[in-house]
Amino acid sequence: MTLIKVGEVAPDFNLLNQHSKSISLSGFFGKKNVVLYFYPKAMTPGCTVQACGIRDSSDDFSELDTIVMGISPDNYSRLARFEEKQKLNFDLLSDEDHSVTESYGCWGMKKFMGKEYIGVLRSTFIIDKKGFVVHVIDKVNTKKHHQDVLSWVKENLL
Repeated sequence: MTLIKVGEVAPDFNLLNQHSKSISLSGFFGKKNVVLYFYPKAMTPGCTVQACGIRDSSDDFSELDTIVMGISPDNYSRLARFEEKQKLNFDLLSDEDHSVTESYGCWGMKKFMGKEYIGVLRSTFIIDKKGFVVHVIDKVNTKKHHQDVLSWVKENLL
């Protein structure tokens, strides 16, 4: 499976967020830039660090006319617990059947502690207001993910 590439139209979707509300990517076209990040599992150390960095940068993203949404295979009730526990302030989307994750090329073979398995390949897509993928991060550093994304948006989408 290959990642969606820069210049391609971002695949649209309808997913439930942590409040069981349906969110559609195309609902933001013409209005906001979108940072869409795929992560393996809510409430795990790396995913928590990544989400908290985004939480703490929400004003910066807002000033750049950009919203952030995280997608994982977790169900929406687990996402609600994650939001509550970490006081998150952005949409977490549930992709339990990983169909959206697959459509972006973020589902594939992983290796952890010598074991191979299939799961979410941590990746980020920056999508402009017209719905085109304008940047892809396939090697995500969870500790500075928010800074990397903010810097790219400031330099390229203002």
